[in-house]
Amino acid sequence: MDSRELKDLILEELGNIAPEIESDEVPDDEDLREALELDSMDFLNLVIAVSKRTRVAIPEADYPQVLTLNGMVSYVLNLIL
Repeated sequence: MDSRELKDLILEELGNIAPEIESDEVPDDEDLREALELDSMDFLNLVIAVSKRTRVAIPEADYPQVLTLNGMVSYVLNLIL
């Protein structure tokens, strides 16, 4: 899986959680919770969905590293490569 495929996977899961969000509206380097007005449950559901799809555990202590789209891509890629 490359970064583009992973980004698409994350955007797909984000669309499942918050269907009103268009993928082209998702900023690369802003806190997803603030930029997209995600509540804590939506963010948690996104992390869980990405973890399940990629088989990469993201512990709560590492959530600050995955708050942005690019951060989540980098975090997961570092663990699967």
